[in-house]
Order: sequence, then structure tokens, then C-alpha cells
Amino acid sequence: MLPPTIAEIKEAKKLLSGIANTTPLIKTRSVYPDFAQVFIKSEINQKTRSFKFRGAYNKINSLNKNEKKAGVTAYSSGNHGQAVACVANLMNIDAVIVMPNDAPKIKLLATKSFGAEIITYDRSSESREDIARTISKKRGMTIIPPFDDPMIIAGQGTIGLEISEELTSKHLQPDVLAVPASGGGLASGCAIAIKDQFPDCRIFCVEPENFNDISRSLVSGRKCTNSTDKEYSICDALLNPTSGEITFPIMQKFIERGLTVSDNAVREAMKIAWETEQIMLEPSGAAALAALTSGVIPSSNVAVIVCSGGNVDKQTFQDAIKS
Repeated sequence: MLPPTIAEIKEAKKLLSGIANTTPLIKTRSVYPDFAQVFIKSEINQKTRSFKFRGAYNKINSLNKNEKKAGVTAYSSGNHGQAVACVANLMNIDAVIVMPNDAPKIKLLATKSFGAEIITYDRSSESREDIARTISKKRGMTIIPPFDDPMIIAGQGTIGLEISEELTSKHLQPDVLAVPASGGGLASGCAIAIKDQFPDCRIFCVEPENFNDISRSLVSGRKCTNSTDKEYSICDALLNPTSGEITFPIMQKFIERGLTVSDNAVREAMKIAWETEQIMLEPSGAAALAALTSGVIPSSNVAVIVCSGGNVDKQTFQDAIKS
């Protein structure tokens, strides 16, 4: 499959108008000496409290009548599953979501609340893709992939269009864009949209340390894979083993390099977001902000940080803001 074009991202934006929320681009109250202005793109204000609703709606809407009647299935650490379940509920479509048994409780409960059937699996010993393929074969359901699909990428790319439009209205040009990354759907979609309007913008993807396959892949020029025996990270939504066949070439073309952040840096970013902006971020959603607050993003005039989600368990959040 070919990557989405900027025209297809613009079509996705038209489709999502009045359905998805146009999320705020917030100028931070905090002062960062290496940056003249910092803006946060707050995807916690999106339906299901993460960016994933955009891509899920764009993809599921493209299914034909018979495919919708048969239902959909998806594999997800939580946010994509919630989004697919939510969209399926809106369209009165059956949904089966494959989720890891260690997914945050808040994500499991939210996904169930939309009426989806949940099947759990063990990250270390089972393949979520194989489980979804079995469900698809037995029930005739369409698999809605979390990132490696042109319609999904185009939906996520609408974030980049919103950033471009708002900054243009303020007569500003972004020098730096930082985006959390795992499979690369969000990063690649945003990159296509931002580079179309601001070709000189430096784009960085941000990953948890020890789960930095994209960073290593961009350096080596070939897709790398994270080891399954590595230590766990609190960034549960950023632990995909490798990027996609569609997303990786897009990131090679548009992303300057990858940045990595520690769990402690992520906790600190969650704390800062809450104390200074009153934004409640989940760990994965705070990864790009952690790259800023820990000083790994190169200095610039105007920086934009994508905060991708806010589905966080109470205990995880309290531990972060008390750290």
C-alpha cells in the first residue's frame, strides 16, 4: 500500500469535521530558556482522550456496507482499542478488541464501556496480530490496524493540519515538532502534513529508552526491532516491537532523528504538565514533553509538542505528580 498524500489527509480532515474535536494548541505557561515559544497540541481533548479516534474513524468509515455488517477487530495496548470501540459504537458495528493483560485498567474499562468484546493476551508469549487474524478469519471481521494503514495515517495527519493552520493564523512558523512514536502512524501522518506547509521544520520522534527501535532504524537505514525481553516501561502505548512497512519510509523521508526519554523524565513531564498547564497526561502522551523538559530537543524559536493522550490510571498519575 502507498502512503497517504497531503490531499488524502485534507480529505480526512473534511470527513472528521463536526465528528472529531479540533484540539487546542496551547502556549505553555512555563518558560524554557532554549525556546522563545512552546506550544502543546493537547490530544487529551479528543474523543476517547487520545489522537487515535481520528485514524479509527477515517478507516472504519471507508469500509463498505458488508464489511461494516460483519464487524471489526483491532489489537491495541488501549488507546487504539478504545477508539475503534467508540467508532464502532457510533456506527452500530460489532467490535472485538485484543488487548494485553497488563493494559491499564482505565483503558480496559473504557473500551468495554463502548460495548466491545475484549480478548486479552500475554505480551511476552502471544502475538496480538495472530489472535486478530484468527478472529478475522473465523468471524469475517475487518482488522483495523493501529498504525500501518494509509487511512489510519491520514486520520492522524489531521493533527498536523490543525497545527499548521493555527500557527499560520498566528503568523508563526514551527522550527521544531516533537511527536511520541511507537508504530509511527502519528509521527508519519503529522510529518507529511507539517512538511507540506513548513518544509524547514525539524521533526523528531520520541520513544522510551530501551524501546527505541525507530531511533535505531533511522540511524541504520533499516527497520530494527525491540527485544521482547527488555524491561517494561511506564509508556505502555509506546512498546510496539517495530515500526510499519508504510510508516518507516515516511519517517525516513521527513523525520530528522529519534529522541529517547527515561521513565523518570516522563513522570517529571507529567508533573509539569499538571502543575503548570492543568493537563492530565498518560505516560505515553507525555513522552514528547519529556524530551523538552529533560533538554534533549535542540533549542529553537517555536517548538510544538504533541501530547497524544490522557488515559492514565489514578495511581500511576498520583505517583508521577508526587515524584
